[in-house]
Amino acid sequence: MTEEEVRERTAGICAALVAGDVGQVVEALSDELKRNPGEVVAMLPLPAVSAQLMRLEGSGGGSAYVALLDVTSETEQLELQVRWKDRDGEPRIVEVSHVSRRAREAEAEAAAAAEADGSPEAEPAGEP
Repeated sequence: MTEEEVRERTAGICAALVAGDVGQVVEALSDELKRNPGEVVAMLPLPAVSAQLMRLEGSGGGSAYVALLDVTSETEQLELQVRWKDRDGEPRIVEVSHVSRRAREAEAEAAAAAEADGSPEAEPAGEP
């Protein structure tokens, strides 16, 4: 398993997230994760509006790689950490976890809509 192979596989996962192609994501999972793919799929914002590799780090002398993905859906933006390991000569996802998760501009969009409607903005709490 080379870094280039992992980069290519990660790019494929990003494209699958944007396409909403759960099957391609499940296909990249290790046999252990394929036994219960629902846990992994439930963590994914499908379909994503965008998904990109932010960072890829090798560990264990090239036997494992950790990819940090920036994934945005219509309602949230999150960072996913995806751990890849060699399984039978192919890179496979052995772990997926959320690094951070936040609402996607929801407050800013609500404030902009209120301003466009001419609604008064709420005063900040505290003394005048």
